[in-house]
Amino acid sequence: MNRLRTRTLKTLGTLSAALLMTTAFASCAVQAPVDEDKVIIFGKSKDAVTLDAADTTDGESSAVVVNITEPLLRFKRESTLVEPALAESYTVSDDKLTWTFKLRKGVVFHDGTPLNAEAVKFNYERQMDEKSPWRFKGKFEYWHLFFGAVKAIEAPDEHTVVIRLNRPDATFKTNLALYTMGISSPTAIKKYGEDYFKNPVGTGPYKFDRWIRNEKIKLLRNENYWGVKPSIDMLIYKPVPDNAVRLLELETNSINVLDGINPDDVPRIRKDPNLKLITQPGLNVGYLAMNNDKEPFNKLEVRLAINHAINKAALVKAFFADGTLGTAAVNPMPSTIWGYNTQIQDYDYNPEKAKALLKKAGYPDGFTTKLWTMPIARPYMPQPTRIAESIQADLQKVGIKAEIVTYEWGTYLDKLSGGEHTMALAGWIGDNGDPDNFLYTLLDKNNTVKGSAANYAFYKGEGTHELLVKAQQVYDQAERARLYEQAQVLIKQDAPWVPLFHSTQMMATRAGVEQFYLHPVGEKRFDTIMWSKK
Repeated sequence: MNRLRTRTLKTLGTLSAALLMTTAFASCAVQAPVDEDKVIIFGKSKDAVTLDAADTTDGESSAVVVNITEPLLRFKRESTLVEPALAESYTVSDDKLTWTFKLRKGVVFHDGTPLNAEAVKFNYERQMDEKSPWRFKGKFEYWHLFFGAVKAIEAPDEHTVVIRLNRPDATFKTNLALYTMGISSPTAIKKYGEDYFKNPVGTGPYKFDRWIRNEKIKLLRNENYWGVKPSIDMLIYKPVPDNAVRLLELETNSINVLDGINPDDVPRIRKDPNLKLITQPGLNVGYLAMNNDKEPFNKLEVRLAINHAINKAALVKAFFADGTLGTAAVNPMPSTIWGYNTQIQDYDYNPEKAKALLKKAGYPDGFTTKLWTMPIARPYMPQPTRIAESIQADLQKVGIKAEIVTYEWGTYLDKLSGGEHTMALAGWIGDNGDPDNFLYTLLDKNNTVKGSAANYAFYKGEGTHELLVKAQQVYDQAERARLYEQAQVLIKQDAPWVPLFHSTQMMATRAGVEQFYLHPVGEKRFDTIMWSKK
């Protein structure tokens, strides 16, 4: 039966490849003939939620927008250090409150309008000003998370942008490289209005062509790109929700690049001469958030009990290739980030201790609750349903009956930010390699505003908050590291989460695909990708 199923899926994959390539080529036949070696099809686990870079918060959307729009500064190819992008240079005042950027000259948006200081000002004020008529229904969560220190944006001349802060912010420069800071054409935003999210216009190496929901997003090479133009004429994003089916499509050449791999399939990829596995230490964390605003998770003893009830070592062994592609998490951020507290000891797996804590909290027979799980695989959660089932079984052993529920990806994220959940599986891929991006973003009380919360535990530790805000205003890295180490101690004591695991970042390509690089922050840039010459 398994062999029959495999043959059937492979046949379907081959047909899918032929149909997709035919459709892709036919759709641009009027424009110009398409060379098969100039097309890359990227198989991803889910369709994008939005293509408005400023309002993007999920990895499935950012994988697209990072190739369409560009920020003033960007991360270097394989590093969290930043380099000039749309700004060719910048200076900062001695008091760290005034940042001045000089824009590249001659850069144009995909619609032919010029990039200038007023365009940058328009984009940033659109995110900052809640009364802006150009926000439409957007939440612009990343601005709220990372740019609270911005006081004003000025455009003193065509190629100069001045950003004034109301307090020093040691994270400001790296935060400017986030994909949400990609600059869109003001003309296009005004033209498309509420439909801009599906008609993006930027300055990047690829320009948007079309989006057929749950089928494909097609980008074309930007022939007027200010930098080195891509070797690829057409970039297609194809959503394939199931990891196993997506791998079959890679094997049959229906797709050329794959994101989202079941760890158990890694040996199979490595043995196939037609495929290539790319790995890198992951800047991520997968975790179980307990909503501290809701009973019984407002009780510390309950949160501690759940930490003791979950067998993390077994989860890592079962879902991360016997532990070779992931590690059990102790803290809310991976140990590859500076400021990680190596002295903290994890809560041990101890069901009897968990039962005793539940009894102390007033639940000697446990309780009934719901366990939310995401509908799609993520790097930090490769098989979310099966992981949820394993956690469900662990909780059952200590008397907690958890019903597993899920929602469509965009709805899932909206409901989490609205605080509708009790317990929920979630995760984070670091945006910039700074501890602030994990600790402040995910666990500070400022980020518990329902509707735009990134702190899904709704944890409001006052001592933690004081340390994290202070660390943002200190420019000495050693001092910042000390503050973050102290914050991790408080977070561990308060136990708003169960930190579960950190995974190795993995992608796979056809053997002929070259010059594609994983990035520590998970950016999926396709500006350098190419097919090797035959």
